[in-house]
Amino acid sequence: MQADEKQLPINDLSGEGAEGDRQQGQLSWIEGLIDSKHWPSLRILFTGNLLLPILILGGSMLASLLTVLLMLVQQQGYASLQLVLSLSILLALFSLILVLIRLRSQLLRPLASLEQTVNQVCQGEPVASKKHEQTGVLSSMARDIDSLSEELTDIYEDMEVRVARQTSRLAQKTTSLQVLYDVAAGINQSENLDELLLEYMGVFKRMVDARSATVHLVLPDDRVRQVGCIDLEGRLYNEQEMLPIKLCQCGIALSPGDILCSQDARICARRNNRTMFSADQVERVSVPMWYHGDVLGFYHLYVDKPGIYDGREDVLDILNTIGSHLGMAVAKQRSDSEARRLSIVEERTSLAHELHDSLAQTLASLRFQVRMLEETLQSDAISEKALHEAQRIHNGLDEAHDELRELIYSFRAPIDQRGLVPALSKLVERFNQETGIPAFFQPDCIKTDLNPNQEMQALRIVQEALANIRKHAKAHTIRVLLRCRSPGSYLILVEDDGVGFEGAVPQGNPGEHIGLSIMEERARRVGGELSIESEPGEGTRVELVIRSEKSEASLQR
Repeated sequence: MQADEKQLPINDLSGEGAEGDRQQGQLSWIEGLIDSKHWPSLRILFTGNLLLPILILGGSMLASLLTVLLMLVQQQGYASLQLVLSLSILLALFSLILVLIRLRSQLLRPLASLEQTVNQVCQGEPVASKKHEQTGVLSSMARDIDSLSEELTDIYEDMEVRVARQTSRLAQKTTSLQVLYDVAAGINQSENLDELLLEYMGVFKRMVDARSATVHLVLPDDRVRQVGCIDLEGRLYNEQEMLPIKLCQCGIALSPGDILCSQDARICARRNNRTMFSADQVERVSVPMWYHGDVLGFYHLYVDKPGIYDGREDVLDILNTIGSHLGMAVAKQRSDSEARRLSIVEERTSLAHELHDSLAQTLASLRFQVRMLEETLQSDAISEKALHEAQRIHNGLDEAHDELRELIYSFRAPIDQRGLVPALSKLVERFNQETGIPAFFQPDCIKTDLNPNQEMQALRIVQEALANIRKHAKAHTIRVLLRCRSPGSYLILVEDDGVGFEGAVPQGNPGEHIGLSIMEERARRVGGELSIESEPGEGTRVELVIRSEKSEASLQR
């Protein structure tokens, strides 16, 4: 192809296209000669159509020189020699003019153009590809410069993309490190764990540009509690604002284990006017909250595919590191809660020891003295009234001693470490064994989120209600119900089918008024509401409504 491009100018210049076969052979021989690496100058002259004019110019000058020499040697024939000399001079002038024109068009202009192009390339400016016919003898050099310019342009573009990518990663890493620092600082400052987890759920969502996110806690009994979520519109929902699963269509299908609907998910999307994503559109990124090898919770981030698993290990490392710090926060909150519970237990155990060593010993001594008094009165001639009063004192001391022992046992047997539900179950079972009265415990939930003090006070209120039933109700059946009405709100009901009473409080022993007052005081102390309903012959209902601290804080906001 290169040989064809070199032949066209020579054919045009010679004007002998009709004798193509003979000239083609001659040109091929010339091309073979000048294509040699030993004759680069001839190749340039041949490519620029300068070789033939220069040969003609040289031949004309040689002919003129020979003519002049012949004129000097010969004395005759000047006319013919002058004609030859004139033709040689004219041909030389024509060849010179042609050489100058070709030099200007084939060498000087292309050199100026290439110089401009090289300057643009050196300055990093994009250059337009020039036609090779316009670059004359420098066409091969022009092609090389064009190739170099294209490669430099590609390198610049690739470099810009890489710099932009690295800048974005550095900015994201800086943001992630700032988030990591904030997490480390916030662990010791935040008092509400749920608020901390919800705050960093939004941070995680922004870090990976997720569509939505959820945060879950793994409870000590291995149940999973959803703390909150961010929907597709970016709205934040905490636990109290989310729909309980049993109230939605999915919950109806999940609870009994039956298939509610076997239609395509797109039908559900149209019916509910909500976007449904397939597995090839969105993927879930899990960020665990670790502490000492245990998973205390996790975040779920829903991102568009291809997601962050491909080439984004740095982001995953930052997310996992933040997750481990949040795991430390969860462990710290649970440790603090357990420390408060143990502090209450220790305080009550100490009080039980004090009661046993002081008041219990005094009552035991009084019982012994009253028994001695009864024996003395029976041996002497004392009226029946005095004996009856002594018996009443003895019975009162026995009852006070039993109540004190019950109180000491309650102090020494603190609330079950697993929470309020197991403690109530154990309390009802013990009441059934001691009294023989059928008692049933019906919990509506397995776990509560009440703090240790709230659980302790609720348990004592139920203990006092059962003690009153044992002393006065003459009941045949007792039921203790724990109902989880909404997240963070609980109803505890103690009811019997005993004799009941009329009025706000039962009449009789003034000590009963004190017992009910103590129950009401316990309820107020933990922010609960206590109500007592009773009718003669219809039994008694004691209701306690109590809310967790998290629920109270949410209602106040």
